[in-house]
Amino acid sequence: MNRRRPWTPRRRLVLALRIGVLVLWLGGWEVAARTKLIDPFFFGQPSAVWSQIVTWVTQGTAQGSLGEQIFVTMEEAVIGFVIGVLAGVVAGIALGRSRLLADVLAPYIKVMNSIPRIVLGSLFLVAFGLGLTSKVLLVIVLVFFGVFFNAFQGTREVDRNLLANARQLGASRWQVTRQVVLPSAFTWILASLHVSFGFAIIGAIVGEFLGAERGLGMLIKTAQGNFNQSGVLACMVLMAVVALLAEFLITRLERRLLRWRPAQHGDADLAAV
Repeated sequence: MNRRRPWTPRRRLVLALRIGVLVLWLGGWEVAARTKLIDPFFFGQPSAVWSQIVTWVTQGTAQGSLGEQIFVTMEEAVIGFVIGVLAGVVAGIALGRSRLLADVLAPYIKVMNSIPRIVLGSLFLVAFGLGLTSKVLLVIVLVFFGVFFNAFQGTREVDRNLLANARQLGASRWQVTRQVVLPSAFTWILASLHVSFGFAIIGAIVGEFLGAERGLGMLIKTAQGNFNQSGVLACMVLMAVVALLAEFLITRLERRLLRWRPAQHGDADLAAV
């Protein structure tokens, strides 16, 4: 059963300082823009960014409603994220369990990992067009390697005594993988999800920026073409909100799945923050 953390004086202090930093930052930015210390045409200002978001919410965008643009981007990011995570986990555990397979495929994986994966967006765009497929493929490529390397390393870090004991008890290779290796590597895999979903959003946005009919990336491209700095910043705010929400959900999932693990000092510090 989940226990709520009490609102200790330290948590209240941290929350107050967070709000203070945000107010100071936005207030200083707004004052600097209004007093012309910075040029709002190039650097924008918070009030104009908020006004742009309100306009999109109430009147829609040139490509349709704001909700539709967010949905398109999230659809691309989530589909690619799920496929990339599954592929990364399967490939990482398979190569982690088979040294021969890892030795054979190692140079190919290193070559693929060394390629700037964002560049592949142009290749996918030409091959698969402006639709969903090209964006999802780019997201898969961005997500796959982060999850793969964590799953691979987590598999290699499994306690050899546990593996030996499982074999002595008559467990098959599949049973060892499912009941020993996967639970042991689970912490590594979950840790990779925090970064990987950020890459998923990046992949969807970049894919849309390269060529799309809808989505937040298309909004950014349109705002840039119209020299609308507030529009670009408004999209960044929307992406930040989506990313924070996803981070919250992933953290909740991680806590639920790892309830069996004893709390560590580092975990407590992060939870308090």
